[in-house]
Amino acid sequence: MSKTTALRPKTSRGELTRQKILDAAKREIGGRGFAEASISTITAEAGVGQGTFYLYFRTKEDVLRELVLHMGRKLRRHLTLAVGDSTSRIEAERRGLLAFLEFVRDNPDLYRVVEEAQFVDETIYRQYYDDFAESYRLALLAAEARGEIRPGQAEVRAWALMGIAVMLGHRFAIWEKDAALPKIADAAFDMVSHGLIPDDRRG
Repeated sequence: MSKTTALRPKTSRGELTRQKILDAAKREIGGRGFAEASISTITAEAGVGQGTFYLYFRTKEDVLRELVLHMGRKLRRHLTLAVGDSTSRIEAERRGLLAFLEFVRDNPDLYRVVEEAQFVDETIYRQYYDDFAESYRLALLAAEARGEIRPGQAEVRAWALMGIAVMLGHRFAIWEKDAALPKIADAAFDMVSHGLIPDDRRG
């Protein structure tokens, strides 16, 4: 697995400065793209000197990796809170999808940073999705054991459900900022929970 080589600050003031750089990098990379963003534009956005950047990061790639890992942690926290008191896996799926779409709409720069990572460091990009898929797989297996969903290939299901969420995020949370996300989540959830086969043809 890819690891960042970011330099950890030794003081609370240093941590604040490091966070300013990360926040600026999120806006620059998310807004301009990785190729167009530079250390000079990131530090200018952060209001620090270029030399300060190298106290905390060795390269622009390190900043991207750190942001991808941050996105993963932040999103997992958000989803955990959103589905934590769900009474079933089916309810958790619907609530989780809506929570994901709302997160993407509220954090478009972070979402774009993750997408940029596939062209910069495929290892960290894959780690981001592998980590999600593994936790998703385990949750589906647990739900299957409780009899909340029918048996099936949990890993395939995890990746398929993630794919639905990612594409809906692009279409309705990033590209169409005024879309009614609850209605989008309901429509997708209906397909996930009932499939495409008409009710009168179900065997």
